Amino acid sequence: MLAALAALANPHRLRIIASLSANGRNYVSRLAREVGISRPLLHLHLHRLQEAGLVSSRLELSRDGKALNYFEVADFSLALTPEAVAEAVSSLTVDQTKSD
Repeated sequence: MLAALAALANPHRLRIIASLSANGRNYVSRLAREVGISRPLLHLHLHRLQEAGLVSSRLELSRDGKALNYFEVADFSLALTPEAVAEAVSSLTVDQTKSD
């Protein structure tokens, strides 16, 4: 749950999820145009979303032989309850090198 919440804490990633949800699967170049960010930045955000299990990808060949990496929203549901937060907190580690 923490990975999903961290991934969704970014406005670009929220726009990516919204675009994929509304328009269906898409390849990187078109998705970058739709959400208004560069392809390298989009790749970074897609990687984070994929690590969190929120999107999946599939490499396909186009008719002209180009490799296109299609992304789509994974089937996910997050229930944010006090109990879920308490369970997630138990998995946190304390970094002793940082101080407030």
